[in-house]
Amino acid sequence: MMQSITELLKILIPSAAVLYGMYLTVQTFLEKQFEQKQLEVKQKNTELVTPIRLQAYERMTLFLERITPNNLLIRINNMDIQAIDYQRLILQEIREEFNHNLSQQVYMSHEAWEKIRKAMNDVVALVNTSATEIDSNSASINLSKKIFEKVISENQQPTMEALKFLKEEIQTMFM
Repeated sequence: MMQSITELLKILIPSAAVLYGMYLTVQTFLEKQFEQKQLEVKQKNTELVTPIRLQAYERMTLFLERITPNNLLIRINNMDIQAIDYQRLILQEIREEFNHNLSQQVYMSHEAWEKIRKAMNDVVALVNTSATEIDSNSASINLSKKIFEKVISENQQPTMEALKFLKEEIQTMFM
């Protein structure tokens, strides 16, 4: 009986070792296949998402350029209205531009989006504080002058920090 068990063990132990070896080989092969598929899916997603992300950064750069006070006041040049109406018109333009590009935040980092929002809020604050420093019934040109004066006195556009950040973030994506 002991001899039968020994003979059985002589057959079972090598068989078990071969089965375990096969199991490890198959498992390793399947893991590599899975990793390769994941890499292919990730690469495909990158190919699809990168142009969309780049477009989002382009659109938000354009937004920031459009709300930069110099560009904004030149684009919305309406001399026939009072300063209070001009202020409303400027703020409405900023809000519409922002709302039009609101969905772009999905493709950007949180920090980039927050810098964009801060820049927009800074421009709104600049317009509002400038409007409080002039007579609301005066001509729109007076509001424009006051806004330009504030930009010159601060020696920096309210959108520059956000624009710089966007450019740097795009560069890190492609380098």
